[in-house]
Amino acid sequence: MRAHVRARQDRVIRIVREHGSLSIAEVAVRLGVSMVTVRRDAGLLVSEGRLGRVHGSLVWPGPGRPAQMTLAAPAPAVKAGTVVGMIVPTMGHSFSEVVQGAREVLAQGGARLVLSLSGYLPEEDRSQIERLIAAGADGLLLTPSWQGAPLSGEALPLPAASVPTVLVERWAGPGSAAHGLDRVRSDSAFGAACAVRHLAALGHRRIALALQDGPHARQLRAGFEDALTGLGLPAESAPCFTPGRTVSEAERHDLTQEFLLRGVRGQGVTAAFVHTAADAAVLAPRLQALGIKIPGDLALVVHDDEVAGLSEPALTAVAPPRRAVGAAAARMLLERLGGGERGPGQHIDLLPSLRVRESCGAAPTS
Repeated sequence: MRAHVRARQDRVIRIVREHGSLSIAEVAVRLGVSMVTVRRDAGLLVSEGRLGRVHGSLVWPGPGRPAQMTLAAPAPAVKAGTVVGMIVPTMGHSFSEVVQGAREVLAQGGARLVLSLSGYLPEEDRSQIERLIAAGADGLLLTPSWQGAPLSGEALPLPAASVPTVLVERWAGPGSAAHGLDRVRSDSAFGAACAVRHLAALGHRRIALALQDGPHARQLRAGFEDALTGLGLPAESAPCFTPGRTVSEAERHDLTQEFLLRGVRGQGVTAAFVHTAADAAVLAPRLQALGIKIPGDLALVVHDDEVAGLSEPALTAVAPPRRAVGAAAARMLLERLGGGERGPGQHIDLLPSLRVRESCGAAPTS
């Protein structure tokens, strides 16, 4: 199947997934294509079991959206007194949602959650793990302070072999000792690809990528570049920028601002995917003060939806399913703690959704 057809069908799936159910006509309007095209795509997707069809509408298989289904499914029960330790770097908004999803599922299953924060300090990972195990944790939900996928030579905070452990919003490279751990994460590469395809569908051909160095940067760049390839857009049409880890937040904003200005004024850039929404919320008014109209001169899509809807203009955002990630990780761990025969390990990626607002120039959907 040609790449652009599959890309369009992926958009059909994402739109229906986000809304739960949409008519053929509504999908056609949102994609900007004919109803004949949507019907043709729908026939294939329904035959593959990827979507359902009821009375002329496309529906997501099951009772609701994925996040709702994840939270609504019965949690595996564990013995009374089971304790789960959870280590996250911070309780900022994104991780608070992850913790909330995990807490709800653990409570349903009869387990007690004990939370620890590492503050993005790698040395704290190991000490917190040791402390939780010594205090009687039966299993761990772990978000280490890794900046990327650790390889075989990287030290791992894992004196946790004695208890079941699930990585949350992290992954390990194939050469890493942690690669065999169960894990649940948002598929950041899919999210970046959604952003590129959305901007390309709006007519943009020179799309910049502004990354913040961190655990998701590698995946975001891979998804961005894969989408360009699938759309037939040359790599040279998409300048990329990632400040080093040692720069301050203020320096990162200054450097990214200069990168975007140079792209718009000298390289023909008309759109950008910016990581993160918090950075874009700072950069958008700066750029507008310098005469760059958003979305007139520069259409923006951002990664993460913490503050995107509060900006001016409101920012189109790729929204990771944080709460569903926490819920799925907790359910996976409860299954391991249930006492049954251990099945194969699991690596689960949950798909982000695209929330369209003013900053990209398309009609808002949220």
